[in-house]
Amino acid sequence: MSLRTFLQTALLVALATLGVSLPVSPLSAQDADSARIAELERRMEAITRELERMELGQEVVQADTSIGGFGYGASKVYQVQQGVSVGGYGEILYENYASELENGAEAFRTDQFDALRAIIYLGYKFNDRLLFNSEIEVEHADEIFLEFAYIDYLLSDNVGLRGGLLLSPMGLVNELHEPPFYLPTERSRTESAIIPTTWRENGVGLFGNAGPFEWRTYLMNSFDGGAFDDGGLRGGRQKGARALAEDFGMAARVDYTATPGLILGASTYVGETAQNRELDGREVGGRVTIWDLHADYKIRGWNLRGLLAGATVDEAAELNELNGLSGAQGVGESMLGWYLEAGYDILRGAETSQQLLPYLRYEKLDTQREVAPGFAADPANDQTIVALGLSWKPTPEVVWKLGYQIHSNAADTGLDQWNLQIGWLF
Repeated sequence: MSLRTFLQTALLVALATLGVSLPVSPLSAQDADSARIAELERRMEAITRELERMELGQEVVQADTSIGGFGYGASKVYQVQQGVSVGGYGEILYENYASELENGAEAFRTDQFDALRAIIYLGYKFNDRLLFNSEIEVEHADEIFLEFAYIDYLLSDNVGLRGGLLLSPMGLVNELHEPPFYLPTERSRTESAIIPTTWRENGVGLFGNAGPFEWRTYLMNSFDGGAFDDGGLRGGRQKGARALAEDFGMAARVDYTATPGLILGASTYVGETAQNRELDGREVGGRVTIWDLHADYKIRGWNLRGLLAGATVDEAAELNELNGLSGAQGVGESMLGWYLEAGYDILRGAETSQQLLPYLRYEKLDTQREVAPGFAADPANDQTIVALGLSWKPTPEVVWKLGYQIHSNAADTGLDQWNLQIGWLF
């Protein structure tokens, strides 16, 4: 409502109180009608979105409480007016391995029961534009890590500045990795080897939204290419600890999020990784490029997810020589992985808030899809993984999962396993 309209309305109310009436001009009537129509449209939009959320299910309501790609535990600081916010998640994982490899040879893998992760999210909101957020993680019951720690400053309603130890904004799991948000007992292998979840580095960047799209772009210290191997890029993560910073990388992401329950987007990363190392007097670059296309859709009890990711490593032969790698041990010049995942809540429609979701994930990846001249590819890195099982949520924040993984590879050395996971989020 404009100041002029407000003053007109106040005057009419005062005159009416005194028993005086004035003719209403066509202009003031038009302004009043426009204001009423705008308010009705706002209310209808809110009601429509709430009905969509109710129809799609509790899992969508839960997902809608996340902000900026984070789970609702990690994004609690965005929802407080001011002061401290606390959240967390964790998981206990039991792994029971088969006695034989895929080719029938005896396996010598020991079963294990691991207090894998226990997390505390701690944040502080200074005012409407400035906040701090962090994740402190205990792994394997006795190793403490800082998973992320950053400052956000809102430059406007649609654009913010972010700096600190940042999660790379790639894939479906790197930012949203709490156990209740993915179906199988373990994170996908593609999002561990090619998008090396959980991947965090020191950096600065911008984030925001534009209409139905959310976006993030960060400048971060790059990988340490001296730690790459045939299994992918995971070893090159520096995790913010005295990170080599001769080379930097750029990560960017965009998602369509206007439809309740749907995330549809893409992300990319590019940066050199040799960190100023030289070979025979020549500086090596070791540029890494990673990309992914991803989709996640929760609708009427269905949990559907898919991801395609690839990576290339320039000067892979030089990196291998610097790292002392030969034969089939070298990092691949090209990597590719993908998976499709589906689950359905068979308790949907029953008079209960619990969820019971049988699930299936089919995944293929090869971290040595192409290798440098003079190097060989290890057929064990050409993998197919089928994960199936049951996920039970007595409440949306707590999950028990029982799963079976069928591992196969081109070397016929895959090893199957049973898993039991207990996970929580708050």
